[in-house]
Amino acid sequence: MSAAPSRPEPFAPRASSAELSDLRTRLHATRWPDAPEDAGWSLGTDLSFLRELVAYWADGFNWPAQEARLARLPRFRVGLRGLGIHFVHARAVAPAGPVLPLLLGHGWPDSFWRYTKVIPLLADPGAHGADPADAFDVVVPDMPGYGYSDRPRGAPLDSIAVAGLWAELMSVLGYDRFGAAGGDIGSHVSRYLGLDHPDRVVAVHRTDAGVPIHTGDPADLTPEERAWLADGAAWAVAEGAYAAMHRSKPQTAAFGLTDSPAGLAAWIVEKLRAWSDCDGEVERRFTHDEILTNVMIYWLTGTIGSSMRMYRANSLIPLAQHARRVEVPSGFALFPRDLLRPPRAWLERTANVVRVTEPPRGGHFAAFEEPELYAAELREFFRPYRAAGAVGAVAAAD
Repeated sequence: MSAAPSRPEPFAPRASSAELSDLRTRLHATRWPDAPEDAGWSLGTDLSFLRELVAYWADGFNWPAQEARLARLPRFRVGLRGLGIHFVHARAVAPAGPVLPLLLGHGWPDSFWRYTKVIPLLADPGAHGADPADAFDVVVPDMPGYGYSDRPRGAPLDSIAVAGLWAELMSVLGYDRFGAAGGDIGSHVSRYLGLDHPDRVVAVHRTDAGVPIHTGDPADLTPEERAWLADGAAWAVAEGAYAAMHRSKPQTAAFGLTDSPAGLAAWIVEKLRAWSDCDGEVERRFTHDEILTNVMIYWLTGTIGSSMRMYRANSLIPLAQHARRVEVPSGFALFPRDLLRPPRAWLERTANVVRVTEPPRGGHFAAFEEPELYAAELREFFRPYRAAGAVGAVAAAD
């Protein structure tokens, strides 16, 4: 990837024919593992599903068409602290009132891809049956080591460092104050934006409260909070092997996942299925094209290893940081099929809660699974904070 500019410049990557030819060769040469009869998804990614997905990837999937679709988003790159940062910057269309800048934070295993469906709904609500007064200037960056942002050359950045980087990005774009929202690691980053930059962030919206970490006496917790902590521990045993690998030995897994496109797809698609509101049938939420677009971003940028290493960085964050309370107005949308849904008492213990909703559908990838519900949630939550956050933006990324 070319050196990052000091000011935002338009960015529209194109995969070369050599990259696509190499990928197709690798897909055709996949060496398949065996699987117990009728194992299905019980031991991880289903063999028959992945065979079908890989066959389509090799001979039916049209990456140039998906690349052109992604290029319709206003995408840029800029240099920050020695790293090239890729981001979408979609300005409000025909706003009918104050425009609030809104930064959206993604998680793993994704990138700006998580928000591709919701960006138009937020930047141009009038074109989607909503009030034009709710238009946002939407900023969606790829975290360092994810997507089209550079990989840190040394130690991976943790969520605290990324929050600081995003505050700097918003300054570069001319935004003094803004809203922050996110899920998964993006929720973690949004939390630290509220904690460390309260003069900049008007409000924080999150779709989860992260992995439960309590540093005090469990007796001080409500029964619901103690049950939630126990649920978190049980989930870690049953479903958390991937995170243990990411925290402890990410480089070992990175060799195979960087070399094998089928292996990379298996690692990602199992999470798309397990964490979404799909009743065990991933096709109910994600088409083959949608799955493969997410996977292709990882494949072409070679970022699966660097994305996993962020888990290690976050595991080293001092416990005292987890005990801090967010005083910036905070809202939560707890989608029914997300991983761990915290009780209200925990939310109020850890944040200045002004709104909690429980949408009727959706899972961990709510912005992609239910873009209309997610967009409506953000419009309603941030509406009272528009005047406080509305500012002009420089034309650096026009």
